[in-house]
Amino acid sequence: MGNKIEQNTHNNLQKSSSMTELQNFKNINNSLVQDALNVWSELWAELDGQVGAGSKTSLESEAGFKPSCGWSQYLEKMWVLRNYLDFAKRISQQ
Repeated sequence: MGNKIEQNTHNNLQKSSSMTELQNFKNINNSLVQDALNVWSELWAELDGQVGAGSKTSLESEAGFKPSCGWSQYLEKMWVLRNYLDFAKRISQQ
């Protein structure tokens, strides 16, 4: 009888430890994804006011940074990245 109680206690401690580790992982992941979203927002804010409707940007006429894929594809990739980060954040909060 004592052996079963010890085994149940051991199993419960393992489950508790696993749940704690999972929660710690989720908290760390949530923090990392939030930081990534903050960086994304800062990058996007740099483009604010320079991006118009459709694929036209005032950036195309400037002599500065020009993505090799073109502005419309670059902006699309930025939005895809944002969606991936939002999805990762939702998963870490479940």
